[in-house]
Amino acid sequence: MNTSLEVEYWVIDDDGDLVPPETLLDVSTQVDPEFVEPMLEIKTTPCSSTAELREEFRGRIRTVVDAAHEQDKRLVPLATPLHASPAEIPYRDKRGTDLQRRIVGPTFDDARVCAGTHVHFEQSNVVDQLNALTALDPAFALVNSSSHYRGERLLECARPYLYRRSCYEPCPEQGQLRPYVDSVAEWEDRLEDAYETFRERALERGVDPDAFDDEFDPYDAVWNPVRLRTAMPTVEWRSPDAALPSQVLRLAEAVRSIVTHADARGTVIDDGESSAGDTGDEMPLPAFETVEEVTDTVIRDGLGDASVRRYLQELGFSPSTYDPLAARLPDSRLTKRRAKKLRLEAARRLEADLEKRRVRV
Repeated sequence: MNTSLEVEYWVIDDDGDLVPPETLLDVSTQVDPEFVEPMLEIKTTPCSSTAELREEFRGRIRTVVDAAHEQDKRLVPLATPLHASPAEIPYRDKRGTDLQRRIVGPTFDDARVCAGTHVHFEQSNVVDQLNALTALDPAFALVNSSSHYRGERLLECARPYLYRRSCYEPCPEQGQLRPYVDSVAEWEDRLEDAYETFRERALERGVDPDAFDDEFDPYDAVWNPVRLRTAMPTVEWRSPDAALPSQVLRLAEAVRSIVTHADARGTVIDDGESSAGDTGDEMPLPAFETVEEVTDTVIRDGLGDASVRRYLQELGFSPSTYDPLAARLPDSRLTKRRAKKLRLEAARRLEADLEKRRVRV
């Protein structure tokens, strides 16, 4: 199953201040600007094996890190910048961003402090892939990399709270985890419904209908943790934070193994009753209500909750082998000065992580 990665990293200078990537975007065609200035996205091509994915992902990050050093810049693997004013995270000049701000409302500004990881899986048995990734949503706890927002300790997992519960609270169909599906047609019907609701909200807020139609289509008007993409085409898992390269790869490889298993065997939802078509060989998935409950617990408590660790173990993860960066951050309020130091420390960890892996190779 071809797999690719996209990871968003903050860009800072040697003082720890957030800065635009500028010519770092020219390093590779696999490096893209993000919708806020002090962030970039590093992508891989679709890879047929985990070994190929590891080599390409690390190589791409190393190339950008080396180029950044030449410009006295660093990459930061944190889900939020910990402490930053809106003026420090300006939007890029992009019509789609402006339209989203008008449609979603003031809470959309919370999205600009969120840096995440996206894992793309080549479409095969799409329903089983979608449902398996939905059940795996709480695994973002394994690479949680920030608990802070504007200096305050928010919750154990700040990014999923800000992105889903705050930013897209007015438009839940656009940004929150959606229930399992029985068919691709059901998923596409859901997309159409979400698109129409989003469009109606846009027109109510004075957005020109032609401008909306030029910018959005049903597939690109949702930013849920799991979604279908027409490119390649893929099933995309958007749940995890930005994290160290080794952490991203460990999680991506574990999820790929589970999704490959689900793709081959099929899945069945544990609704407490015998499911039609259940042969006993399918991968059992917890009820969606259970997924939602565990996700809420993860956002609040992370891996510190025993029920979360048990849930992840039952799905095939080994929580004890993960060391989320957020666990290394202080629980207290952060000053702007302290946040800059912590960003520099995270950047050094990323560089050490790359060097350690290079030595092992």
